[in-house]
Amino acid sequence: MTVRAFICGCKGLVLQPEEVAFLRAYDPWGLILFKRNVDTPAQVQALVAQFRAVVGRADAPVLIDQEGGRVQRLGPPHWLAYPSAAQLAGTDPEANIDRVRQATRLIAHDLQLLGITVDCLPVLDVPAPGGHNVIGDRAYASNAVQVARLGLAAAQALLAGGVLPVIKHIPGHGRADADTHLSLPIVRTPRRQLEAVDFAAFVPCRHLPLAMTAHVVYADIDPDHPATTSRIVIEEIIRGYIGFEGLLMSDDLSMQALQGSLGERAVAAFAAGIDMALHCNGHLDEAEQVATHSPPLQGVAAARAAAALAQIHMPQAFDPVDAAARLSVALAAKP
Repeated sequence: MTVRAFICGCKGLVLQPEEVAFLRAYDPWGLILFKRNVDTPAQVQALVAQFRAVVGRADAPVLIDQEGGRVQRLGPPHWLAYPSAAQLAGTDPEANIDRVRQATRLIAHDLQLLGITVDCLPVLDVPAPGGHNVIGDRAYASNAVQVARLGLAAAQALLAGGVLPVIKHIPGHGRADADTHLSLPIVRTPRRQLEAVDFAAFVPCRHLPLAMTAHVVYADIDPDHPATTSRIVIEEIIRGYIGFEGLLMSDDLSMQALQGSLGERAVAAFAAGIDMALHCNGHLDEAEQVATHSPPLQGVAAARAAAALAQIHMPQAFDPVDAAARLSVALAAKP
């Protein structure tokens, strides 16, 4: 069976018969998990194993959004409640890096034990005055240099724990004046300023294996299309100015920022130059539209996907109890 270039979600704690049939028919590259898919560690491990058995690939990626703060799919009582990116940052730059590394390495440890191999982290968006709080405290800082430094530290911590990072939301969501889950933001900031701030935060992380697009219009670059469906933004900014060469996936195609049917959204995103479509809500009628309009994973996209998976290694030695204690002390002492 040929793997298709899309990632899907599922409804609940186990795969239902109709979901198994769908996965066997369309063979998505990966599965993304949400809170609706999480109960206990044993249950998550079983769901991950079930997905991989159905598609017949032991290395099939399983993704999750485990940032900390408002966005974490795993939480108490079985997993720590991690601080948000903003809560990790203080006035001491080196202490900030240490806190980010400790927290993110702990997250990687949690995920690796479950068989989850990809975390949609770090957030490299630089928040700006007037921007919607959908990013807010998910950002590490309010300037591009600190965002890039801390985001890179987070990515390195995930890789050290055997988990792939996904930089998001490329080329920058911090100025968006709307929540893309609900509507389409239009950023009218001049390109030169975007390059100096928003896009600049991604440049030091351009070598990382995976990135997720922003459903945001940058009017000074392409006034007609959000980045996800803009060949201009993908070629000139993401692949050009930023220089990202890894696997480029869309943000969730079911978000209301995008127009048209789910199939039309997928077609537009692939035509613009993404490598992988993402559909999250687990609704099979929508997922089938995305699946049927997603191409086989081949050529450059397949090479990028293989290169990403090749970066998954056995975790480095790590003591989670000691790391959790150190993080607690560091947060309490944060200036």
